[in-house]
Amino acid sequence: MARIAGIDLPKNKRGEIGLTYIYGIGRTTAQKILDEAGVNYDIKVESWNDDQLNKIRGIITEMKVEGALRSEIQLNIKRLVDINSYRGIRHRTGLPVRGQRTKTNCRTRKGKRKTIANKKKASKM
Repeated sequence: MARIAGIDLPKNKRGEIGLTYIYGIGRTTAQKILDEAGVNYDIKVESWNDDQLNKIRGIITEMKVEGALRSEIQLNIKRLVDINSYRGIRHRTGLPVRGQRTKTNCRTRKGKRKTIANKKKASKM
């Protein structure tokens, strides 16, 4: 089993897909890593030999992935919140940050709907 950056890569996946299991590596970055290491995209992770695996590990250690990347992103968000920028306020209140509409959508950011009961109308006598 291939273990890179503290992540066990699935052995039955193709190389470029397997590398995307590492936080901070997408499809294009995975393709660039495999090109640089001289490994074919279509080869499954289980058929990588030790030499290829070491080349890939060496390339990935130079990149900021997993814990270091997560902490950097958290620090960036904390900085925005601390300086009270518009984006920081949106992060703090749990609303969309990048200008999306909030009247009908954005359930992912706002969470489950909270129903508010209507006031009962005063009866006329």
